[in-house]
Amino acid sequence: MKILVTGASGRLAKFVVRELGDDHELVLFSRTAPPEELVHLPWIQGDLNAFEDCQRAVAGCQVIQHLGAVPEPVDHPAIRRQRAADGVPMPPFDMTMRTNIMGTYYLMQAAVRAGVETVVMAGSQCAMGHGYRISDRPFPFQYLPLDEEHPRDVEDSYSLSKLVGIELLASFTRAYGIRTYTTMPAGICPPERRQAIARNVQPVTAWNEWLWTWVASEDVAWAHRELMDQAGRLPPTDAYLIIGADSTVLEDSRDLVERFRPDLLPHCRLQGHDSFVSSAKAQRTFGYRARYSWREYL
Repeated sequence: MKILVTGASGRLAKFVVRELGDDHELVLFSRTAPPEELVHLPWIQGDLNAFEDCQRAVAGCQVIQHLGAVPEPVDHPAIRRQRAADGVPMPPFDMTMRTNIMGTYYLMQAAVRAGVETVVMAGSQCAMGHGYRISDRPFPFQYLPLDEEHPRDVEDSYSLSKLVGIELLASFTRAYGIRTYTTMPAGICPPERRQAIARNVQPVTAWNEWLWTWVASEDVAWAHRELMDQAGRLPPTDAYLIIGADSTVLEDSRDLVERFRPDLLPHCRLQGHDSFVSSAKAQRTFGYRARYSWREYL
């Protein structure tokens, strides 16, 4: 089977490629060259924002592993202030929306023309809306752990792009029959980042609306492969939170709720170091389980 991997120069691509192994013909697609580990694979240099580039990349493919995206809201006031203070070049304010929404639209249009059967896209738990807040209004948590059914409350362009991306893929499933799946990971961590968490962990002093969530790169890659392999027995389109089993802090999760958000205690099902975001749907549907923990480095 011929599989296109977008975002080939990003941090997740090499883990997805490892999971796919030698069983498939892989083609890489990105604006900049992929890492050295992947240079043996065919690479198409191009931009998701160029429909012609997407058509070149998708030609002859049956599956797309769509990892390419702008990973933050470049128009976020706090991010732009920090870039200005650091003297870092300012990207176009609309880059996140153009790449993550229109780039995905172009890719899906190219997929229709190429006869692609399945698309697995890397989304984000940010689609829930509790990260990258802009206003002073806190995220309206109703219960913990969060799951896919929790009401969304999105403010920023990155979170919006990931929320819209789920429905964009679903629309192509309804219209054209392409099977589409979105993973919603949080804080993707390769081994070196897990080691850094263990080295730098500190006592918690305040509530964090990011919820101390994370997931191993290897676990996200596993989910991407399984969604592709099991597509024939899954619902034709869906989105799944893919999260590590534990938090990134030493304190018990329920204790943190009691200290900082006692209003949520009656609606809290956390024990021990449970993650504040649940992957139960992915566990039930296609057998996902978090296999790694940063605590092994303590």
